[in-house]
Amino acid sequence: MAVRKPNGEYVIDLDGEKGNAFFLLGTAQLLSKQMGFGDKVTEEMQSGDYINLIQTMNKYFPFIIFETNNDEYLEALNA
Repeated sequence: MAVRKPNGEYVIDLDGEKGNAFFLLGTAQLLSKQMGFGDKVTEEMQSGDYINLIQTMNKYFPFIIFETNNDEYLEALNA
C-alpha cells in the first residue's frame, strides 16, 4: 500500500521501487475493496499503458500524492 506519512498523507514515489505497475495495481485492489469499487478500478487501470494506469489511479484515489521527477508522468497526472 502507499506509504502513509505522519501527517496522514498517502504518498507513492513513482520513480522508486513502489512505482511499478504490480505495486500500483495491488494498492488499487486493496483500496477498491475498502471503498466498494470492486474490480472496476483495476480493470480500467489495466486497459492501457502505464500512463493510463497512473491516471486512472489518480482519478479514483485523489488522496494519494504521487511523487516523480518524470515530466511525462507529471504531465499525465496533471491532465
